Amino acid sequence: MIGASPAIRKGQRTGRFIVVFAEDMNRADLLGAMRGGLTVADSRDFEDDNVDLEQTTEADVTIFSELGMAVMTTEPAQATAGPILSVSPELVHHVLPADEASYVKGYCDGVADLSARLLAASQGGAGLPAETGPPFADTAEHTWGLRATRVDSSPLSGRGIQVALLDTGFDLEHPDFRGRSVTAQSFVRGEGPQDGHGHGTHVVGTACGPKNPSTGPRYGVAHEADLFVGKVLSDAGAGDDAGILAGINWAVANGCAVISMSLGADVAAVHPPYTTAGRRALDRGSLIVAAAGNNADRDAGQPGFVGPPASSPYIMAVAALDQRLEVARFSARSLPATRGGQVDVAAPGVDVLSSWPMPTRYNTISGTSMATPHVAGLAALWAERTGLRGRELWAVLSMESDRLSAASVDVGGGLVLAPQ
Repeated sequence: MIGASPAIRKGQRTGRFIVVFAEDMNRADLLGAMRGGLTVADSRDFEDDNVDLEQTTEADVTIFSELGMAVMTTEPAQATAGPILSVSPELVHHVLPADEASYVKGYCDGVADLSARLLAASQGGAGLPAETGPPFADTAEHTWGLRATRVDSSPLSGRGIQVALLDTGFDLEHPDFRGRSVTAQSFVRGEGPQDGHGHGTHVVGTACGPKNPSTGPRYGVAHEADLFVGKVLSDAGAGDDAGILAGINWAVANGCAVISMSLGADVAAVHPPYTTAGRRALDRGSLIVAAAGNNADRDAGQPGFVGPPASSPYIMAVAALDQRLEVARFSARSLPATRGGQVDVAAPGVDVLSSWPMPTRYNTISGTSMATPHVAGLAALWAERTGLRGRELWAVLSMESDRLSAASVDVGGGLVLAPQ
């Protein structure tokens, strides 16, 4: 994976501010709530609310109309009883964990542990816990994640459901996606939607990859869903709130039933802009799912914490499971005693095979980033089956999850399953 440049680190502030306004505000009210003499860009001035951030570089304020919020270059004056609900510093988000070295070590330890367990099983089962069944594994037909979530036996395909993947973009020339409906936009200044990192192509593949890939097993969940790919993280794997909120605004304006975000900031707190974005997206029929985070080191007794945007109480936070359906060692735990910051569901997130930019074509990686698109694809299947959207779709995903032995602070309602 490609790391962030030295100038952009996870959790860093950009110096700008995210302002949340009362939902019933019109444009005149919004402008009146801020200091005079400001240059304003409005998402409604762009076709399909596709904000071109290249055209907003000179703006003091960029408004995201679907979400009722804006990014500002200077901190606004708070009105005593006015329409400004919150002002927050803009954060930088990333696809990688804060401690990459620890993550890689944990990944290697996990592989070694699994190998030892499999060896023990081949020698008569010594060392295998009696209460735990055999681990899932990839087959010639399906990846282990699709088997564990019962996608392999589901008749649903996600047909007619629009799914937005907000990440590092997508390899638009990947042979497995020829003939698919893909709408791609970039919300990163100076970069198009083509994926120069790999992470975005991987999550797109898991959520909505083909039923019959060119080679190897099936790895995608909602193989007939309509893809909306928003590049909100750069080829270096980093992006700010403005680009992410622009992507959410675009996805909501285009009627996407599911919005997937495998990204985050290493901050142990709820970030107010995503509380509002998640709630207003649900109100408009869009369910946002996001990675809980990879900042845990459970072997060392460090459970980590759920950071933004997943820490929003209105965004479904996804934990990662290994092939034994146990909590991955890097998967973050719910924040204690706070409104928000809870893990809501869990999905396969260790050794996940999916698409990768050509010429590599496929790659196997781990993270809550890999668990999240499993849930996004499963949400599309349930949306197709039930016709439900927003909060009702969230409810059915939770209700139809398989309860696990792990604590709810680690896996929420359990393993999300496909409709049968």
